[in-house]
This record gives sequence, C-alpha cells and structure tokens, in this order.
Amino acid sequence: QVQLVESGGGLVQAGGSLRLACVDSGGTFTNSVMSWFRQAPGKEREFVAAISARSIYKNYVDSVKGRFIISRDNAANTVYLQMNNLNPEDTAVYYCAARSGSTSLPRGPSEYAYWGQGTQVTVSS
Repeated sequence: QVQLVESGGGLVQAGGSLRLACVDSGGTFTNSVMSWFRQAPGKEREFVAAISARSIYKNYVDSVKGRFIISRDNAANTVYLQMNNLNPEDTAVYYCAARSGSTSLPRGPSEYAYWGQGTQVTVSS
C-alpha cells in the first residue's frame, strides 16, 4: 500500500525559499514516476513538476522553470521540491503524487493513482 507523506511547507516572504519533501512508504518508489502538484483556493489542481524513476527525465510547468528543482533519493524513498525565488502566486497546497510502472511524465492529475495529504505553502508579499 503506497502511502505518501509531505513535509516542509510554511510561510515565507516573497523571494524566499522552501524545500518540500515527500516520503513514500509503499515499497514501489524506485519504479514510480513522482510528481508535485499544487492547488490554490478556488482553482483546479495544477501540475508543477515530475521526475522519472532514475532521475533521467524531469518536467516543469513554465511558471516555475528556473526557480523550482525536483529531485529524488531512491535510497530514502523521498522526492524533493526545492522552491526558490517564491512569489505570492506560488501560494497553494502542494501535493506529491506517484505513478507506478510508468516511463512517461504526465501532467494530468487523473494519471496518478497515489496522493499525499498536502502541505500548505504561503508566500507573503
């Protein structure tokens, strides 16, 4: 049973940085595409970044390119999202998601079977 637990959210001023982490306790981490999504109040869940099982491929939404970095540590069953130069538009609940046995990096939430509970990121101006 895949279980994803996020951490690292919080309140930060514009221009600041945060590092999110998501631990997978389900035992399929090394064969899974891992992604980060976010959802702001009143908005749909939005793809942020994805990383392939061996970290060879990465994909980002245009609005975070050059500011966010997705990475993973397969020995620790953990995926990270380093967020730099944050701005108020980045305020949202951030979720990690897992897609087992896949080599593609889809951006649609329906493509992912497993989700964490989310962690709040708030950026003040």
